[in-house]
Amino acid sequence: MSDDAYIGLMSGTSMDAIDAVLVSFPHDTIQIRATHLHPYPDTLRMRLARAAQNQGTPDEIGELDHEMGALFSEAANALLAEANVPANSIRAIGSHGQTVRHQPYGTARFSMQIGDPSLIAENTGITTVADFRRRDLAAGGQGAPLVPAFHAAYFGSDSEDRCIVNIGGITNISWLPGDKSKAATGFDTGPGNALMDDWCYDQTGRHYDEDGHWAKSGSCNEALLSDMLSDAYFAQPTPKSTGRERFNLNWLKTVIARHPDISPEDIQRTLLELTVRSLVSQLPQAPARLFVCGGGALNTLLMTQLAEALPGCTVETTSALGLDPEWVEGVAFAWLAKRCLDGLPGNLPEVTGAEGPRILGAIYQA
Repeated sequence: MSDDAYIGLMSGTSMDAIDAVLVSFPHDTIQIRATHLHPYPDTLRMRLARAAQNQGTPDEIGELDHEMGALFSEAANALLAEANVPANSIRAIGSHGQTVRHQPYGTARFSMQIGDPSLIAENTGITTVADFRRRDLAAGGQGAPLVPAFHAAYFGSDSEDRCIVNIGGITNISWLPGDKSKAATGFDTGPGNALMDDWCYDQTGRHYDEDGHWAKSGSCNEALLSDMLSDAYFAQPTPKSTGRERFNLNWLKTVIARHPDISPEDIQRTLLELTVRSLVSQLPQAPARLFVCGGGALNTLLMTQLAEALPGCTVETTSALGLDPEWVEGVAFAWLAKRCLDGLPGNLPEVTGAEGPRILGAIYQA
């Protein structure tokens, strides 16, 4: 394998597993060589969730940083073993890390991802690029979302407006105009799977509502949905980004308390509609085609409701563009690592609000 091979390591706000992707980019195309899903132990998920709610001591955060670095290393090494590929054939690992806090507003703005990249480089023998968000923040940006730059590079069209929607724990969109004189834009629209997953676990002990089966047994409560949609974030102008700091189980239970006697399954269905309507209401205009990636693309009910909310728009997954929706973000962070090593910018200032294009990431040599 040539030196154009990269590994992307991604774990998002769902905090459930590490997506590991072995990929190359020959002649500006994407070739996925192998993939590996590395689940989190339940105890680790609970500790990460507490840390994300400011319930972690400095010792706990430090220990989690080390443990996550070891887990990211395991994911990369497992991917290589399954693919039967030697580490010395990989140019770099792009590791997003695990976000435990994202605060892009105020005077001391920051975004904290853990998963010690020094440990990843040491344990894999592969140069590791990490800490992608803070340079954008230093330049006045939100540090998020970062994937629109990748979407614009590979998913745009000269003949039609397209919207790429990543439904992970949080939903973000990339608006890609067919008119290339217009800039691509993007932002976080609000909750994706995170609230649905949190409520499902709280009520059933299952980590997620597979294929939306539980939500399908309920009905949307319009009063509850309207209350949820009154959150100020949805009307906030761009650039903007959000996370579990705002949309979490405590936020949900606070809203639910104002609407007693709604069944758990009706709440789950309402949360699904929240993901759909908060997304649709913030689109710049109805796109000709909308492509979904992330875990939400696997939820049949969510995809059906999204299509119904956008009549006249073709709603499909990024598989139609040649990239499996489960691995788009992992590939994106491999691409960002490549951009960093090539000395090229990885952000879109129109998306993040940064003062200009910036090379993102810190390099940890093997």
